[in-house]
Amino acid sequence: MSKSNNSPFKMVVMITLIVVALFVALVILNNRNSDSNHDTTFDQQPPIEGQPMQGNSDAPVTVVEFGDFKCPSCKIWGETIYPKLISDYVDTGKVKFSYINVLFHGEESKLGSLAAESVYKESPNSYWKFHKELFNAQPNENHDGLWITNEKILEIAKTIPGIDTQQLQKDLENESGLAEVNKDAKLVEEFKIQFTPSIMVNGTMLEDPFDYDQMKSLIEKELEGN
Repeated sequence: MSKSNNSPFKMVVMITLIVVALFVALVILNNRNSDSNHDTTFDQQPPIEGQPMQGNSDAPVTVVEFGDFKCPSCKIWGETIYPKLISDYVDTGKVKFSYINVLFHGEESKLGSLAAESVYKESPNSYWKFHKELFNAQPNENHDGLWITNEKILEIAKTIPGIDTQQLQKDLENESGLAEVNKDAKLVEEFKIQFTPSIMVNGTMLEDPFDYDQMKSLIEKELEGN
């Protein structure tokens, strides 16, 4: 009698345990799938020939930022993540870093990119200083007016040794860097850039550009493969 009464109860317990086990397995599988799709890998990385570059040109890992001088998040990335990347990997010769212009904010983005391309062409050693100072000049997010203007660009350029401001002014008037800016625009389209900053490590696009641990993991994995 006791055995007969316990059998249905045991069956219910077993079924419950099986259901729970299946649920846990599904959760784990889903998490693994989410992890595997965390980043997007392309067949190739963006070509950086002719692009501004920092680090050893023979470094086995390439990190590329698709950025916009008008983008507040790009400014924050440059203040928080970029210094770590430079210190940990670029200065040690393991990574080379390059920047590709994105024009998500219209004419100001274009003007900033044209200025940067001109500085890079005329005085490559002054580029990264100009790059940093142009981002530093970006006002807070509540600023509604235009701020990337010819006047602001020349004002910044005058503070940086090596930049010929008269040549820069001519380049801006003639849009001398337009071919390079258009080249970047094609890369933005080719690599389906949806937001800035977008960060790629040897052809793999980070889902979260501010996840430095994930960036380090990708870099270390690439270094192990070389």
